Amino acid sequence: MDTHKVPRLVALALALTLAPAAFAQAPLTLWYRQPANLWVEALPVGNGHLGAMIFGGIAHERIQFNEQTVWTGEPHHYAHKGAYQYLGKIRELLFAGKQKEAEDLAMREFMSVPIRQKAYQAVGDLLLDFPDIREPEITSYRRDLDLDTAVSTMQFVFQGVTYRREIFASYPAKVVVVRLTASKPGSLSFEAGLKSAHEGSTVTSSGGTISMSGKVEDGVIQFEARLQVNPEGGTLAARDGKIIVTAADSATLILAGSTNFKNYEDVSADPRERNQTTFSTLHGKSFDALRAQHIADYQSLFRRVSLDLGSTPAASLPTAERIALFAKANDPALVALLFQYGRYLMIASSRPGGQPANLQGLWNESNNPPWDSKYTDNINTEMNYWPVEETALPECQLPLFDALQDLSASGGRTALEHYGANGWVLHHNFDLWRGTAPINASNHGIWQTGGAWLSTHLWEHYLFTGDRQFLRDTAYPLMKGAAQFFADTLVKDPRTGLLITGPSNSPEQGGLVMGPTMDRQIVRALFGETIAAGQILNVDSDFRSRLANLRKQIAPNQVGRYGQLQEWMEDKDDPKNEHRHVSHLWGVYPGSEITPYGTPDLFKAARQSLVFRGDAATGWSMGWKINLWARFLDGDHAYKILQNLITPASDKPAHAGLFANLFDAHPPFQIDGNFGATAGIAEMLLQSDDPYGTPTSLTPVQTGDAAFLHLLPALPSAFPEGDVRGLRARGGLEVAIAWQDGKLVKATFNSKESKPVKIRYAGREKEIQAKAGQTYELGPTLTVP
Repeated sequence: MDTHKVPRLVALALALTLAPAAFAQAPLTLWYRQPANLWVEALPVGNGHLGAMIFGGIAHERIQFNEQTVWTGEPHHYAHKGAYQYLGKIRELLFAGKQKEAEDLAMREFMSVPIRQKAYQAVGDLLLDFPDIREPEITSYRRDLDLDTAVSTMQFVFQGVTYRREIFASYPAKVVVVRLTASKPGSLSFEAGLKSAHEGSTVTSSGGTISMSGKVEDGVIQFEARLQVNPEGGTLAARDGKIIVTAADSATLILAGSTNFKNYEDVSADPRERNQTTFSTLHGKSFDALRAQHIADYQSLFRRVSLDLGSTPAASLPTAERIALFAKANDPALVALLFQYGRYLMIASSRPGGQPANLQGLWNESNNPPWDSKYTDNINTEMNYWPVEETALPECQLPLFDALQDLSASGGRTALEHYGANGWVLHHNFDLWRGTAPINASNHGIWQTGGAWLSTHLWEHYLFTGDRQFLRDTAYPLMKGAAQFFADTLVKDPRTGLLITGPSNSPEQGGLVMGPTMDRQIVRALFGETIAAGQILNVDSDFRSRLANLRKQIAPNQVGRYGQLQEWMEDKDDPKNEHRHVSHLWGVYPGSEITPYGTPDLFKAARQSLVFRGDAATGWSMGWKINLWARFLDGDHAYKILQNLITPASDKPAHAGLFANLFDAHPPFQIDGNFGATAGIAEMLLQSDDPYGTPTSLTPVQTGDAAFLHLLPALPSAFPEGDVRGLRARGGLEVAIAWQDGKLVKATFNSKESKPVKIRYAGREKEIQAKAGQTYELGPTLTVP
């Protein structure tokens, strides 16, 4: 954890936090009748710093764990010096239709140095052995994860004694806590050890403490994991790097982990000193005190939103069985569980002072993980954070905003060396060392709008919170820098005379091109939002005028010969193409450029494009499609995609869906599909950015002073009744909605500021002049009682 940032971040988090609603939750538990055999069956806990996967073994327990800054590599600037000298020639070749020659030249002269970025790593395992327990004799086994408390529990009965384990990851204490109990005094005997995922690590034990020190083989990261074992009753001995506890009544184990990482340019910290500081702050704290502190912290976030979609007998089954039966059984409570699981994973993997959630959030058992488990910015990093604002977790996005501060510096070097431009740029990946240059291969790695897309999250954060200090101090400088880059690099298309980006690609297909549709939509949104932010802050009028002038000249969206929204400047879409990326539909979601009210023809064409792409997809792609069908106001089609997602997944054979622990499967596991599903379920119930104040190709976005609510815009017929409370909307609104027989019964909202609020439901519209802090209640005809 980069501790020098914590005071500023905590203060900002407090400023941004909307008052917790503390809604009561229906039972929200993942549970199983047997231990996990596979990693994707284990249950995750995390505190944004340490992540652990709990297998729930009986005589042998494995708790695999990660620390967020254990990566390969070292501080390094990835920019390719002098690459800008070849930019003009690459563009010239692309304009001439010589794509292969352009890609070959770009591979030689325009790519990152080195060509690949670095990888997120495992740390190791906490292993517990119980020599007196004979597995064939145990009964009443159960393991679970309670989303309301963020505590994982396992228990069973052996020879009349109930053995119980409780495990949680505490954000306030910065540790993972394991509590072992037995119902009969003196019945608990076990051996605890730490096993490193890295060669050359040393493990020592003394008194009640085990220390595991090591170094990542490929890089400079050093780490220490430290386990403290505190038994009650019985005896304790340290031997051969392990702790042996005999005939105890109970025991509390506390796991801490730290590295030498301070920031992406500084690795001078001492992990041992950091762990010592952590344990010194815990001195004298009981398990009950640690548990209560953890739950209070966690529930202050989690309990802001409740969702009840009804329950059926299927809800009483173990989680893996519910996934397998979902296509045939009526189990709306599983949808609510999946929705809240995404919120749980966000709180567990992205907290102030830490790193953003990566491709696997915080959890990773491999030192050669898929796609290096880094940050993929042509959809995956952004999708991770789609649900945070609408589901009332704004603090969880702060690690991403801190990363953008770093990326604006490293991306400034890339902008200069690769494009001879001001501002900053991020291509389709970054890592712990904040690489921003194009990686892997020129046909997909040269994609310019990663930083621009992520900058739109800054504006969204302002729209939801209304925090002008955040807009002034954090958001606007980053947005301005991202916009400056494109103000310097947009070029005229020789065929149309309109401005386009390039070289770039439409992720992740079609190869290197000029001016893909997604780029133009993102840049148009970035320019409009930067103009609006500057207007609110009353700064940079000349720069705003420059952006407005450029924005008018950006090539517009186009409808192709199949009635589709074109993915490229040329009308070359294949209606049989069912690629997982739906990049050109960015303007529908997460953007708001294309709406049924402001741009009906483009809306129809975009919908046709999604029809062509089909309903089958990888896990994260289904997450995107759920949101898109919700924006197309088709709740039943959104639910159909959700059904495709809630199906048993496997790595071999490859099958997208959900693993037994509800992790999303690309496959393999990628966490973005979980977050995409949570966002999509919220979009079915509430939308707040359409149709007022949305950007078209010629009109800047509005300042966000007005608010708009669309109630139940895409309610599936599978959810005939329900209740959601605590959702947030753009304009600083908090919303609750109840419905029966598929129709609105009551909606309430309150606003942080006095402002007009437009409400739409079932073709009706009403405008209310809302007063700050006052709650408004609406009936099905939008009348105010």
